[in-house]
Amino acid sequence: MNTDQRTSAGESAAVQHAQSTQPTPAADDAFRIALNDAALIELRFEERRALLAPHVGGAIAAFYDLPDVGNGNVGNVGASGDGNGRGALHWLRPASADALAACNPLGMASFPLLPYCNRLRDARFAFDGREVDLSADGNSFDHALHGHAWRRPWRVGLVSSNLVELHLNHEPGGEPAHHWPYRYEATQRFELDDSGLFVTMSIRNLADQPMPFGMGHHPYYPRTPATRIHTNVRAMWHATQDLLPTFLGAHPCVDALASPEGLAANAFDLDNNFAGWSRSATIDWPDEHRSVTLCADAPFDHMVLFAPSARPDLLCVEPVTNTVDFLNLDAPREDIGGAVLMPGDMTQARFGWMPNRPR
Repeated sequence: MNTDQRTSAGESAAVQHAQSTQPTPAADDAFRIALNDAALIELRFEERRALLAPHVGGAIAAFYDLPDVGNGNVGNVGASGDGNGRGALHWLRPASADALAACNPLGMASFPLLPYCNRLRDARFAFDGREVDLSADGNSFDHALHGHAWRRPWRVGLVSSNLVELHLNHEPGGEPAHHWPYRYEATQRFELDDSGLFVTMSIRNLADQPMPFGMGHHPYYPRTPATRIHTNVRAMWHATQDLLPTFLGAHPCVDALASPEGLAANAFDLDNNFAGWSRSATIDWPDEHRSVTLCADAPFDHMVLFAPSARPDLLCVEPVTNTVDFLNLDAPREDIGGAVLMPGDMTQARFGWMPNRPR
C-alpha cells in the first residue's frame, strides 16, 4: 500500500474496505505456500492445518483440512494436494503466493485489528482531554483504518505442533508525531485442535495514562453463489458513502440473518457493523455440504459483515469489540463498544472457527 496516496471519501465500498484485488487463490495454494515459504509457521492436528505469517502482520495465511490424513491415508503430500488426488478443504480464503511475496496482509486469510477496528473519522479523535492525530500512522486512507498491528511484523514466542504465540510491542517514543501515542503490548495465541482453530487476543496498557482501544480479526471466507450466513444481531449501523456510521437501526438483512434459511451472501451490498451480536455466526456452503461456525467470547459483541456486490468473490464476517468510529460517536457504550485500559491493566478474549462437514 502506498502511504503517499490517500483514498478519497467517495470511492467505492470495495476500495474503502481495503480489500486485496488479487484473484481468489486456488485450493492447492496452501501446499505451495507451505512448501516454498520458510517464514510461515505450520500448526498441525491430525488432518487439520493452519499456516501463520508472523512477518505479515501476525496474520493467518491458511486454515484447512486434508480430508484423508485423519484416516492414515497421507500419501506423498505435494503442491497439488494430499497425495490421494484430493486438495485442501479451506475454511478461510487462503493467502496467495503473490500476497505472501509482497507481505500484503490484505491478501491473507485473516489479520488482527489492533488497537482499534475499522475506521476513525479523519484519522483523529479526542480522549481524556487530548487530541490524537493518526494521520501519519502508516495507512493511505482519509480515515485511519484497522489500527496498525496488521502492518507490522510480530515476534514469535511459544511454539509447539498445534500452538503458537505471537507478540507485538508498540513503543510510540520511537516514532514521529501523528501515530498511536499509547505504549502497549499484545499477544495472539493460536491453538489448533479437533474442534477447530482458536485465537486468544490480549492487550496490556504499558502507558502511564488510560488508553482507549478495540480489537478484532479480519477473516475472509470462500464465497460461492450459494453461500449463506446465519447469526443473530440486534441492529445494523447504517453508513455514509465512505462507510462512516450514521444511525443504528433496522435492515432487512437483520431478520434474514436470523431466519432458518440464513442470509444469502449475494442478497445485499453490505459493508456494515452490527451491534448486539450473539457472538456466534455460521458461514454455510450448502452446495458443498459443509459449514464453519465463528464463535467468540465477550467483549466481541459486535460484528462486521462485508459482502460487496461488486466483488462476488469476497466475504468477511469479522468478530470485533467496537464499531466504526467508536471514539468519535456520541452513542451508548453498548451500541459502539470499545473500552478503556488503565495503566498496567490487561484484557483478553477468545474466538475461533469450528468446521463442520461429513466425515
